[in-house]
Amino acid sequence: MLKRNVRLRREYLYRKNLEGQQRLDYEKKLKIREALEEGKPIPTELRNEEAGLRREIDLEDENTAGVVPHSTIDDEYASAFDRDPKILLTTSRSPSAPLTQFVKELKFVFPNAQRMNRGGQVISEIIETCRAHDFTDVILVHEHRGVPDGMVISHLPFGPTAYFGLLNVVTRHDNKDKDLLGPMSEAYPHLIFNNFSTKLGQRTANILKYLFPVPKPDSKRVLTFANESDYISFRHHNYKSDGPKSVDLREVGPRFEMRLYQIKLGTMDQNEAQTEWVIRPYMNTSRKRQFLGE
Repeated sequence: MLKRNVRLRREYLYRKNLEGQQRLDYEKKLKIREALEEGKPIPTELRNEEAGLRREIDLEDENTAGVVPHSTIDDEYASAFDRDPKILLTTSRSPSAPLTQFVKELKFVFPNAQRMNRGGQVISEIIETCRAHDFTDVILVHEHRGVPDGMVISHLPFGPTAYFGLLNVVTRHDNKDKDLLGPMSEAYPHLIFNNFSTKLGQRTANILKYLFPVPKPDSKRVLTFANESDYISFRHHNYKSDGPKSVDLREVGPRFEMRLYQIKLGTMDQNEAQTEWVIRPYMNTSRKRQFLGE
């Protein structure tokens, strides 16, 4: 099993490298095409390759000239629609009662999720077991002094892994308005993503979106991920129609805020995995700059 995973990883990285070269060639041809259209000189770094690239440009027609190279090999979620996600939920070691309660409620938030008591298992053993049993994602929830404060979402078999901080966690159990809460439905939910307009925002939305299977059109369950100043607010509602112009919306819970602080191009057991994006201390001083949306 270990040799097979190493071979598959090598093949994946090799194919991904080939796609990177195709993307580089596309950007070079785009620069030459723009220079010719605007009557500007060819960029100095492309003069040695100009003849070969111009021949390729001459062979392109209107249907192929503006096509941005994209392949499903480079997309870790290319096969997401082939089967429903299968998620393993676990915690840090020796979880407190509030963390255990929070993970129990998360099990109902994510359809097809299975909760596992961590015990003494290490992360590498958990990842290998999940690969062997065709799990698509592993979610690890952390805490600090009994308060859930972190969530790690790792996509299998090769990544990516997103690290989120958790804030203002309110479980159904701790909600003061328990009488107003709706029942916890297990139907596949509709998803609402608000203000994930940047490239990093779309990447984050994809990591979250593919944790959920495709819902039925008549599903009455809605999950909302709303980004405001790079803080993602999560809300869980049920709704029913009381007429042509009336909708009864009832919160189900739990509710919390998430903040992305790192994305790695590998699984959570690979410490040497390349970092795709990470928040830096100096980024907190640029108040007007927002990374996930406008």
